[in-house]
Amino acid sequence: MHSAPVPEVRNLQFATDERVPRFWHGGQKSITQFFNNLSVFFPPGERFFIASVKAHRDCLKDPKLAAEARAFYAQEGIHSREHVRYNAMLREQGYPVEQMEKRVADLLQRVTGTTSQLMQLAVTAALEHFTALMAEIILRHPEHMEGADETMARLWKWHAAEENEHKGVAFDVYKAAGGGYLMRAAAMIGATVIFWGKVLEQQARFMKADGTLFEAEEWRALFRFLFVKPGGLAKMWKPYLQYFKPSFHPWDHDSSDMLEQWKQELANEPEYGRVA
Repeated sequence: MHSAPVPEVRNLQFATDERVPRFWHGGQKSITQFFNNLSVFFPPGERFFIASVKAHRDCLKDPKLAAEARAFYAQEGIHSREHVRYNAMLREQGYPVEQMEKRVADLLQRVTGTTSQLMQLAVTAALEHFTALMAEIILRHPEHMEGADETMARLWKWHAAEENEHKGVAFDVYKAAGGGYLMRAAAMIGATVIFWGKVLEQQARFMKADGTLFEAEEWRALFRFLFVKPGGLAKMWKPYLQYFKPSFHPWDHDSSDMLEQWKQELANEPEYGRVA
């Protein structure tokens, strides 16, 4: 068992309402839509994650892992609640979020109906590794939120921090349930292909709704943000590929310093999570 913090449950709420600008990331349309795109995944995705871990709770003989799993359920439940509210804001803005959420939910339902519970947990562990790496970009490189609406920046930093805080839980439950290397490697390959395919599809749908689907400059701006800006997605590939080492564990990539820095920010900002 690797040393990792027991996740802390923080019942924060964010005022995602009409006061948030439509293009809240400094007026940048395609970049705002990339984050909105990711938000679509979370309500159905978090439900899938919680169910896949809970299905193996009888395997949790270690008290620390059992406590981490309970905190994982709570954190993911609060994430889902806040992204439900976030996505409701997007619906009010005229985006086809309900249809996109349904497509994600239907996809996860097919995974649930056609694979074993252990494979579903392997998929969860894979996606948790993926989201933790993406989240680390937000926390280690604050310039990625420069110019963003303060409420939205706080929401994404909070979510990013907690994704890192519980990044090893699903993996450890998978190991406790007897999961092996080949299944988790296969799950990561499949999850990567399907996830990025859905990201591209949803990005196109958001940009079509804005009338920017065929604006080359919007796509160039998004590419620069994701792959050229320091600390972007290009930096993910090395820690991503480490997942395929037989001896891998999520906390081999230590993010505790980053979490402590965010906790200080949380403590020093009374506006964090204030209810509207």
